[in-house]
Amino acid sequence: MRSASQPPAASRADAAAAPLLTAMDLLGQRWVLRVLWELEPGALGFLELRRRMGNCSSSMLSVRLQRLQNAGLVVKQTDKSYELTAAGRELTAALEPVWAWSRRWAETIADPDTGEE
Repeated sequence: MRSASQPPAASRADAAAAPLLTAMDLLGQRWVLRVLWELEPGALGFLELRRRMGNCSSSMLSVRLQRLQNAGLVVKQTDKSYELTAAGRELTAALEPVWAWSRRWAETIADPDTGEE
C-alpha cells in the first residue's frame, strides 16, 4: 500500500507509475478474468473458447484477447489457438488464492434465488 508520505501516481494509465492500478483496470474489464480462467488449464482455439464463454460475443472476445495479448498475458499460437504466456500463468497462480476464497465464500452466502442461506 502507498503510504501517506508518498506522492500520488502520475496517472492510472501509466503502468510504470501505478502498476497495481493499471493491472486492476485490465483485470476489471468484463470477461478478462473469465478468459484467463478458461485458458488456465491449457491452450484453446477461438471457437472452443467462445463456446466456454457463454454469452460473450465473438467481437467482445476478440477485443479482450487482443488486450490480453497487448498486455503480454496471452499469445496466439501458429495453429490459431490461444494460451497463457509465462506472465499469464504467473498471474493465474497469483489469483488462485482469490479463486479459492471465492469458492469458500460462495458456500456461505445466501442463495440469490431464494434469499435463504
